[in-house]
Amino acid sequence: MSVFMDLNLTFSPDKNNMQRLIDTAAHLGFSTVAVNYTFEPTAKRKQEIPSPKPINELIDQLPIVQGRSRPIRVLNRLTLVMWDLCHLRPNAAEYRTFDLIAVQPMTEKVFHAACMQLDVDMISLCVTEQLPFFLKRAPVTGAVERGVVFEVSYSAAIKDATMRRYTISNAISLTETCKGKNVIVSSAADKSLDLRGPYDIINLSMLFGLSDADAKSAVSSTCRSVLFHAETRKTASGIIWTKKMCSEASCHQGALPSTCDVPAAKRSKTQQTD
Repeated sequence: MSVFMDLNLTFSPDKNNMQRLIDTAAHLGFSTVAVNYTFEPTAKRKQEIPSPKPINELIDQLPIVQGRSRPIRVLNRLTLVMWDLCHLRPNAAEYRTFDLIAVQPMTEKVFHAACMQLDVDMISLCVTEQLPFFLKRAPVTGAVERGVVFEVSYSAAIKDATMRRYTISNAISLTETCKGKNVIVSSAADKSLDLRGPYDIINLSMLFGLSDADAKSAVSSTCRSVLFHAETRKTASGIIWTKKMCSEASCHQGALPSTCDVPAAKRSKTQQTD
């Protein structure tokens, strides 16, 4: 059984609205969702990056996923609307509080850099209007080789005929350029009525030019690869992983782990004789 994901639920300060949104996602069969915080920096003045709210402050209770008897997994995501490369601060401590980092490029220069250089998980395209740049094969192929995925959102296409026409046209252009690889389809929903079930999204994705297998991957396995990419981004490609072994108080007191918790092969000679 496939694990379906929607990695773009628009954040709302209304707690009741977020509860209904996540409840609906779980009822439709999504095992994992990401609450999206959009941030558009400007060069005129310094702005603070929004901090994600803890899950217990976002909703009262995690709903059970339909057909899986387990609670839904809720992640935090930051989307940077970028007009210039200086808007991304890769070493900023604020980014570490987010599980996923996405960029929405607004110029061709930023799009090329996002595909070839920037350490991000997703490139979100504003497909509801005419793109300000052409989707060239070289940078798109470079992004696919780096494991960066492209995101197409569908909720706006449900509401407006003009947005629907642009969404289908831009999505087809993208899928033809990347040959259907590394594409995810998400909702970008801000209310529960904008959500659709996974199999409805698969059928919609076929209108975007995706094959049957790629359309299913766009809401399942490709989304899972985004989560793996985010983990490796945080751990320097899996080379560095930090783990707190003891509390701060016990570390100051020089407390050692008990002998029963240490494997025999790793015990010191004094511990073995005792």
